[in-house]
Amino acid sequence: MDSHSPQRPRHTTFAVDVAGVRVGGGAPIVVQSMTNTDTADIAATVAQVRELAGAGSELVRVTVNTDAAAAAVPRIRAALDAQGCSVPLIGDFHFNGHKLLRDHPDCAQALAKLRINPGNVGRGAKRDTQFAELIEFACRYEKPVRIGVNWGSLDQELLARLMDANSALPEPASAQQVMREALVRSAIDSAARAVELGLGSERIILSAKVSTVQDLIAVYTDLAARTRHPLHLGLTEAGLGSKGIVASSAALAILLQQGIGDTIRISLTPDPAGDRTREVIVAQELLQTMGLRSFAPLVTACPGCGRTTSSYFQTLAQSIQEHLRARMPEWRRTHVGVEDLAVAVMGCVVNGPGESKQANIGISLPGTGERPVAPVYEDGVKTVTLKGERIAEEFQQLVEQYVARSYPRRASQ
Repeated sequence: MDSHSPQRPRHTTFAVDVAGVRVGGGAPIVVQSMTNTDTADIAATVAQVRELAGAGSELVRVTVNTDAAAAAVPRIRAALDAQGCSVPLIGDFHFNGHKLLRDHPDCAQALAKLRINPGNVGRGAKRDTQFAELIEFACRYEKPVRIGVNWGSLDQELLARLMDANSALPEPASAQQVMREALVRSAIDSAARAVELGLGSERIILSAKVSTVQDLIAVYTDLAARTRHPLHLGLTEAGLGSKGIVASSAALAILLQQGIGDTIRISLTPDPAGDRTREVIVAQELLQTMGLRSFAPLVTACPGCGRTTSSYFQTLAQSIQEHLRARMPEWRRTHVGVEDLAVAVMGCVVNGPGESKQANIGISLPGTGERPVAPVYEDGVKTVTLKGERIAEEFQQLVEQYVARSYPRRASQ
């Protein structure tokens, strides 16, 4: 876990242990993701879990919706362990989770946490019975639970009761306000019921997901004021590409700045055959740009203007960022604090030298009409000037040397 996070107010009291990953109680905010493979396809699911974990996902959720999926979970866990991947697996259950865990006890044992949606555990009298059965499994196998409410599958009986009560008021609230209250109430009441059934408060995480920014902010602000359980943040069905990134970042940043949120997921819809790890990288960069955690060195680069008609600085900035991300798995194992490294790749003399001096190591490339040289600054001091055809390779080597010189090697190395 990261030890470089600044202090910020946190609403949670309870800390939940998820197979060694601490959630809440002042711990660093945890990044998680979810596979989109058929869990019954063991090879594909193992491969994607490893990709997500390799990108930095600290918890990975898998769908458990069929007997085949439930039977596959222990084999997935065993395959990951054999390959040296210890990332905790979370089982996502809807509708038939009680039956699957009853028929596949090895599935419950292999999972690090259960995710239960109180709106999907059953209807009518079956709801309470099947919810209780799921909590019983969590108690039996000593597993934490995320009680995850979602407005797309909200408990309709609860919503109807609240709507009826609201309509009888002299000044009724709006339907939207009642919906928000139903989300919060579902999470809080379900947590209280789980405690009554024997699940320790220190094993409960809550979420109440919606798909619009203002509703998410309102719901979690209210939820944080009414519970001390750790909260999982995420804008559900955030969408494709830049829309999903912008919407998730807008909502989560406001909540995180207020000290609300202990674990996050950026729920991006991937492009066809797109890289699932993008949601992990976005989550990390959100936390890092807010100064809440450090995961990998980030590159400061100018957007370009009429002074930078050449695309060379853009290409260099991209290659440096890719180089840093590729090197981080090894650097993280061998050097203490390298996650905080700041690198600048600038495109002309206007802000280039100044920004480069602010970084740990930075390069100011020549703009249009400037002398074809590129000064390099380390900790605010110009150390060398690069020129010629191998500026990119030479700068990467200087970054390597800076890391080796500036960040102490870990004792085990």
